Amino acid sequence: MARTTDRAQRGGHSGVSIEDVAAAAGVSTATVSRAVRGLPRVSPATREKILVIAEALGYVASSSASGLATGRTRTVGVLAPFVSRWFFSKAIEGADRELHGRQYNLSLFNLGGHGSHRERLFSKTMVYKQIDALLVLCMALSREELEHLQKIDIPLVVVGGHVEGCAYIGIDDYEAAATAVRHLVGLGHKDIALLHGDDETDLNFDVPRVRIKAFQDVMAQSGLDVRPEWDQWGDFTVRSGQDAFKRLWDSPGPKPTAIFCASDEMAMGVIFEARRAGVRIPEDLSVVGIDDHEFSAAVGLTTVGQRPDEQAELGTKMLLDELDGIAGAVRSTVAPHRLIVRDTTAAPLLAVPLAPTSGQGSRRP
Repeated sequence: MARTTDRAQRGGHSGVSIEDVAAAAGVSTATVSRAVRGLPRVSPATREKILVIAEALGYVASSSASGLATGRTRTVGVLAPFVSRWFFSKAIEGADRELHGRQYNLSLFNLGGHGSHRERLFSKTMVYKQIDALLVLCMALSREELEHLQKIDIPLVVVGGHVEGCAYIGIDDYEAAATAVRHLVGLGHKDIALLHGDDETDLNFDVPRVRIKAFQDVMAQSGLDVRPEWDQWGDFTVRSGQDAFKRLWDSPGPKPTAIFCASDEMAMGVIFEARRAGVRIPEDLSVVGIDDHEFSAAVGLTTVGQRPDEQAELGTKMLLDELDGIAGAVRSTVAPHRLIVRDTTAAPLLAVPLAPTSGQGSRRP
């Protein structure tokens, strides 16, 4: 039954599969797929041979294809672990902007915030959907998933971080985090807490680890201690920032004068919860984030800004240029970041013991 389904999906109603065409032409199925869909990296002679054989066998790439020679779907897939979080929604916005301007469609593959759908999405579904290229947003790819994508043999770029073996576009996460921590150190802070990302699904791959390493390195270079009890984790949401602040302030012992947050959403959660607890920002606690979320200016958040929409727009342009035959269009690129100083960071006040209140420890030993 599965074999019949494969043949029907790959060959329309003709019963001829892509494997049949590949065998007759003496090429791989990936080459057949590229040839009938008008994708680059197939020699003219090989393409013509495949099209002749495919036509003779009655093979049709898909019911949506307008013909063998113009079989491109003019659709680019976007693979995202989330669509509700700021980075991903802005990146999708940027990709759609470029696609719309060049009269391409966007096909969204959403993992729904966890890894349970990964096997389904990385199955032959992507082949059947006939996407011409794929934009991957800020997530790790396993060896098996990369192998599958390589077999499909379509242009691919990752936005938001580094994936081994793939072209990628993103900020220098190490330097962005280091910039934020140096800002706090430069203001005179010595007691600095860390709120890092720790996604259990591993969807954000090396970004959290890189930002943690930057924090640790800058602290060591500045001769400052990293306190284990001030190491807090979150999942890049406002709620996780609120929870992290409560854990930090409800625990016994001294409190930090500043906190570096690995995302603006977590930083905003810290600010909201701190103000609710009577902790003044920035007089009692300086807070810095990364992103320049669209609400950051309204909150007055000091941050290291980036533009995920522009990163995705550039990545999409690279993919479309590659489809148009521009060799080397898809390439790794470091996107810019910049420190934006607002109202949530300031020099620390002189050490003055604060009497603990309900649910709060003192700020100083």
